[in-house]
Amino acid sequence: MRILETFGVGDAFLNLAELSRRTGLHKTTVLRLARTLAAAHYLVQKEDGTWRLGRATGWLGACYQATFNGQDLVEPALRELTIKTGESASFYVREGNFRTCLFRVEGPQAIRHHVRIGANLPLNLGAPGRVILAFSGAPGEPYEMIRRRGFHLSLGEREPEVSSVSAPVFEANWRLLGSLCISGPTARLPESRLLELAQAVVNAANQVSYALAGRTASAADASGRNTWHP
Repeated sequence: MRILETFGVGDAFLNLAELSRRTGLHKTTVLRLARTLAAAHYLVQKEDGTWRLGRATGWLGACYQATFNGQDLVEPALRELTIKTGESASFYVREGNFRTCLFRVEGPQAIRHHVRIGANLPLNLGAPGRVILAFSGAPGEPYEMIRRRGFHLSLGEREPEVSSVSAPVFEANWRLLGSLCISGPTARLPESRLLELAQAVVNAANQVSYALAGRTASAADASGRNTWHP
């Protein structure tokens, strides 16, 4: 797993020496494990000896995303939000004490905040994590305020010079699914601009939430039960 995790978005191929350096494992150990992974299609070795991720890793990623209800609703909402705001849009879910970026659509700006899909980030730093905590019932401030406003904005809280604004997404029965956000450089997204864009983020999150609620209600009607009570 450490070998697979050495690959980043910009690492199409890595040689044996780099895999060894990043994992802290001896080259012979890396080579043995890499060949085992390749036999199961998790890695592929090129003719020049470098390695890349194999098709099995893509399948696992697709299976992971499919475990979350609403993929077909979240991704279009992120694309629409990116068009409206001109900033990158992401969707986070809770994984234990972390938030994981499950879906992301990059904005059109040349200078933007980069987060890779699958990245684990702190829950208590940044607007998306704070929103997840707030609507999971975290007590005190700033969580009481977040629940009252229905969104949260952050300026340089997790990363210096990065701003974000986030709102919650719910499944049926107001069960929290995750948080949707836009993010970018603070120079382009000061507090005043975040407040201007907050409603667009809230609207996108509500759109997904109500679509999920309607889907659940339709399924319940078909089975003779309806558990959604807005």
